[in-house]
Amino acid sequence: MASRLEAQHLYKVFGRRPDEAVEKLRQGAGRDELRAGGTTAAVIDASFTVDPGQIFVVMGLSGSGKSTLLRMLNGLLEPTAGQVRFDGEDLTALTDRELREVRSKKISMVFQHFALFPHRSVRDNAAYGLEVQGVPRAERARRADEALALCGLAGWEDSWPDELSGGMQQRVGLARALATDADLLLMDESFSALDPLIRRDMQDQLLQLQKTLKKTIVFITHDLNEAMRLGDRIAVMRDGRIVQNGTAEDILLRPEGDYVASFIQDVDRSRVLTAESVMDREVRGDEADCGCQTATPHTPFTELCALSARLPHPVAVLDEHRELVGVVPRGRLIGFLADEPDAADATPVTCDAPRGKGGKDGKKEVARA
Repeated sequence: MASRLEAQHLYKVFGRRPDEAVEKLRQGAGRDELRAGGTTAAVIDASFTVDPGQIFVVMGLSGSGKSTLLRMLNGLLEPTAGQVRFDGEDLTALTDRELREVRSKKISMVFQHFALFPHRSVRDNAAYGLEVQGVPRAERARRADEALALCGLAGWEDSWPDELSGGMQQRVGLARALATDADLLLMDESFSALDPLIRRDMQDQLLQLQKTLKKTIVFITHDLNEAMRLGDRIAVMRDGRIVQNGTAEDILLRPEGDYVASFIQDVDRSRVLTAESVMDREVRGDEADCGCQTATPHTPFTELCALSARLPHPVAVLDEHRELVGVVPRGRLIGFLADEPDAADATPVTCDAPRGKGGKDGKKEVARA
């Protein structure tokens, strides 16, 4: 599958003689060395790809360079060096006019503090991108209303922004991005200003929309739990550099360096791990023959725990062909929660049920994701 978005060796340097600063960075100079000379390296040699329909999360603390990186993806900030390609087109080589055309039709941005016009109705705010494109009034009203309905705001079209809660205002911002039918959504800490419950509701909303719309999304956050929940892939930034890029499970189970390891200490592992990531692949071959309930590789960790509590033996994991691919001893569940993945039951317990017989009505029950 060809990547939808590709960033190649991006640098962004603010201050004097930025090209010289990039060359120094390539030769191994650090951020502090450049800062002493009056130059700030905001992004250093950032490269990544995003596949169609993927949510790519960039995570880091304040000052890590994540928002600067995002603004280079749509040309709001010009890279000091490097390229950004979208659908194979080099955005860094476009003229200002060509770049504005791409931004108005192919790329939408959702901001942290909503960025709504207080003198425009909810409908007119959602339709603003279409207005910039020159879409006729009737059509942009229709498309804005459709986007608002998708975001759960049907019936609020004629309201004013100050009549809406913070979560509802953020939904208007999301609807504005969706109304243009842009292929790429850039979301800069879009949910960070919301209360925890509203924030989780917005995360649910985004994931639900993504099931049907399948947009390509780059999402910026400083919250690793949010990154783990939303991201198909996650890039962790520190001091302008991407220090790890991988799936949530990659980062949780195989952190690259002490910095990433310190980040994941407080992550709720039960919301990320699945049977595939915790199962023991060394099997005898008959663990699923007793007819007890089994799991699939995608069974969530929390369901595995509930299933393990009901069984006297390790949970068997079967693939889509009903082939045994692993088992999950109760000790491994406890071990992964305690960040001790090698833990296992000292004395495995086998099932006493007759082999070759199914469960209820002769059929085996399967816990599915």
